This record gives sequence, C-alpha cells and structure tokens, in this order.
Amino acid sequence: MTASYRIRQGLRALFAFSQPVDDDLAAAFLTPTLMHVFRSLRRSEQLHSLKVLRTIQSQGSISPDLAVAALLHDAGKSRYPFPVWQKTLVVLVRAFLPRLFTRLSSGSERNLLCRPFVLSVQHPAWSADQVAAAGGSATAVWLIAHHADPLDRWADHPCVQLLKQLRDADDTN
Repeated sequence: MTASYRIRQGLRALFAFSQPVDDDLAAAFLTPTLMHVFRSLRRSEQLHSLKVLRTIQSQGSISPDLAVAALLHDAGKSRYPFPVWQKTLVVLVRAFLPRLFTRLSSGSERNLLCRPFVLSVQHPAWSADQVAAAGGSATAVWLIAHHADPLDRWADHPCVQLLKQLRDADDTN
C-alpha cells in the first residue's frame, strides 16, 4: 500500500458519514445472519466492501461465494477499532522495520501497542471465523481466511482465481 493510497483511504474514512451504504446490494448476496455481520462493520469498511464487490461485478458475473467474501473479508476488523492512522503505522513499520513488525504482530491483542499489528495479521482468520459462525459457505470462508496470503501459496488450489479476483479488487479499493 502506498502513502497516496493511505491518504485516499483516510479521506474516504473521514467522509464516510456522508456516503450512503447500499444495504440492498449487500442484502442481495447475504443471508440475514450474514447481513448482521456486515452491519457490524464500521461505515467506512462497509463502503470499502461494497466497492470491492462492485469492482468484481464490473468484470462480469460473480459467484455467490465470491460476493460474500467481497462483502465480509474485513469483518474481523470489527473486533477492535482500527483507525486509519494505525493502518498507516502498520504499513510503514511492515515496510521499513520488518523485524519489529513481526515481533509486534505476534504479540497479544490485549497489548494496546501490539493490537493494530495483531489485527492486521489476524483479521482474515477472525473474519473467516465470524462468517463461518454465521453460516457462510466453506468456499466463502476459505476466500476470506486467505485473502491476505501470497497467491503463489495457493497456485494449485481450485479457488485460486476467485482469490485473485478478491485480492485484486481489495487492493484497488
């Protein structure tokens, strides 16, 4: 993530209150229980997830599993507040101080200093757990759990193309 990306992300989060959330679009793909998970996201995360979904839709038809993954891939971030300044700090530390990033991200989520780093690493697993508990399909849960993994790790997996679509759309938005 570049600095300009984080600035745009920060501005979108700052002005998220003024943007409507298209609950109807989300509800077209989510069961009522999964919709509850979507509504637990911060408004800026809901808007981000909808942009990810729309980006994938613009490429053609979308599988229901991929739509669920697009909408709920960051659900685990609702576990703790994760303001933009912390996201920026995580990106900078990861880029310039990788050993410090590794140490902080393997710390305790209860430690306020470690929390944003732990959240950045653990949110895919936490998101997948939430979606699984809410009745999400095995494919959607897998996509969510691995959306931050390097693609080459899953090159032979049958869902790698869906994972690539999710990652590309997430990175774009």
